[in-house]
Amino acid sequence: MPDKSPLVSTDWLAAHLNAPDVRVVDASWYLPQDGRDPKTEYRAAHIPGTVFFDVDEICDTTSPYPHMLPSPEKFASRARKLGLGDGNRIVVYDGGGVKSAARVWWMFKHFGHRDVVVLDGGFQKWRAEGRPVEDLPPMPRDRHFTARINAGTVRSLDEMRRCVANGEAQIVDARSPGRFSGQEPEPRPGLKGGHIPGAFNVPNGKLFDPETGCLLPADKLRALFTGAGVDLSRPIVTSCGSGITAANLYLALTVLGVRDVALYDGSWAEWGAQEDTPVATA
Repeated sequence: MPDKSPLVSTDWLAAHLNAPDVRVVDASWYLPQDGRDPKTEYRAAHIPGTVFFDVDEICDTTSPYPHMLPSPEKFASRARKLGLGDGNRIVVYDGGGVKSAARVWWMFKHFGHRDVVVLDGGFQKWRAEGRPVEDLPPMPRDRHFTARINAGTVRSLDEMRRCVANGEAQIVDARSPGRFSGQEPEPRPGLKGGHIPGAFNVPNGKLFDPETGCLLPADKLRALFTGAGVDLSRPIVTSCGSGITAANLYLALTVLGVRDVALYDGSWAEWGAQEDTPVATA
């Protein structure tokens, strides 16, 4: 497994699928309007030996905002039951669409697991290449997971307020241009339209090759960010609708070697729901 890249290819996974230390995770998640059920799709077909990571359950279910980070105790417990733990090389994929694998990759990084990567192109590329799938339920053995919080990977609402006030970090928003400008309605009711003042817009959909589903090569990713006005030498906080596609920005920036990156976990679901948070539309 590459030491520095957060990605592995389908060729790499096919060659290492039966390695004793490799564990594969389906992290698929979809918006309600997508009309897709990730659990049903997983039960119908998945890469052999894969376990399903439920983004909507392995989270803080007491929060009013969707799939916020869980406590380290809950994350460690769920990871352990999925057979994901210390010493494992974890490969995360999704079924396309929203591209949610990076969210779970980021969660493992946040809780201190360094040996985690995203399958470039995901399940859609794997299937397009005619590689094996199965519908058998896995029988993972419990694996001890040591949660060590990496606080630098995440930002809270209060920290984002300070960021807007003092400009200590650039904010990059992964939502569509229409949602970013407030011209398109948010998929969740009760949210204001627009974006966090000073934010830059790098839409999630532009990060990936539409044919293969793979992340764009580094030179094209760099052009996307710099073309949007982002200075890659300065600190960056990524955001989106609810913290899912913000992780794709985080992943892309990691590919580019940007080290000072964090993710705003509440994202627009939280910021847009507050009465006193400032909003920009231009």
